[in-house]
Amino acid sequence: MAAAPRFLTLADVAEVLNTSSAQVYALVRRGDLPAIKIGGRGQWRVEGSVLEDYIQRMYTETAQFVDQHPFVEAEQGRSSDEI
Repeated sequence: MAAAPRFLTLADVAEVLNTSSAQVYALVRRGDLPAIKIGGRGQWRVEGSVLEDYIQRMYTETAQFVDQHPFVEAEQGRSSDEI
């Protein structure tokens, strides 16, 4: 069984995150997801460990968001069909 590659293409990252390559490219260009540009054509690569760090960071940020913005049940007097 082959070891996982050290670097992933943006398409590989998109598959892992279940999103589009365009969304991953935007994450990279904004600096949210660290990546390197290699070769004469400037192909982007994301290190597998960096992707895992990003995923863990998103779990932490999401948990903080949920803590700061608790879910509120539907207003009293309104049925769930009205929402």
